Amino acid sequence: MNPQTLIVRADGPVLHLTLNRPEVRNAMSMAMVQELSQALAAAEADGRTRIIVLAGSGGHFCAGADLKDMALARERLAEDAQALVKANAAFGEMCAAYAATGLALVAVLEGSVMGGGLGLACIADVAIAGTSAQFRLPETSLGMVPAQVAPYLVERLGYSEARRLAVTGGRLDAQQALDLRLVHAIHPAGALDAALHDLVREILQCAPGAIAATKALMTRARLQAPLALVQPAAQAYASAALGAEGLEGTTAFLQKRKAGWAPQ
Repeated sequence: MNPQTLIVRADGPVLHLTLNRPEVRNAMSMAMVQELSQALAAAEADGRTRIIVLAGSGGHFCAGADLKDMALARERLAEDAQALVKANAAFGEMCAAYAATGLALVAVLEGSVMGGGLGLACIADVAIAGTSAQFRLPETSLGMVPAQVAPYLVERLGYSEARRLAVTGGRLDAQQALDLRLVHAIHPAGALDAALHDLVREILQCAPGAIAATKALMTRARLQAPLALVQPAAQAYASAALGAEGLEGTTAFLQKRKAGWAPQ
């Protein structure tokens, strides 16, 4: 990759993807959507990445969609009647890919967290915020629809709170976001790096295959009754227990040492 809208930095098993359009508070262009998709696909294929950390440069996470890109898509309607549909669907496919990844996904949120940026925050397995973070779902106030992020808002916040934010053009500060469990912790700006370091270390104590399998099972659990998952869950348990990670994890526990995948 030679990204133009992201800063990509690998730190061992941790891949840092920093949205890097600070002049527009990291508004999400189609180029950024494409680069985020490419970065995820590469991380899933490289065999070493275990955690993806999403953050933003310049004191902001993401101010939502780049309205200039939307205007360009409108200009193409004469030659392609589906131009806006395709652009929005590309963003949705990127979100779905991040939501479905077996890698651990962490979001570090500061400043503006709006629209599509709010959707990404809801997709993350763990979201931590600085006290400067301001969350907003502005689409309805602009005559628009939060089309692709709506499912993740409902999943994270519940049906009632998601609807409330949608019909009010909802605004939340960091503490309100924590109260709703949109984020899992808030920290002063100067303490975010240390908090992220501690969080990454906690995640790396857990086996990567077990994380991926657990995330997949939990995704199914949102949509299926518990009884329907008894056999799939039992199969997942047996596969883990009989696999290399299960053997190493239980052996390490009995020997009172760290497992091979954990930082020493």
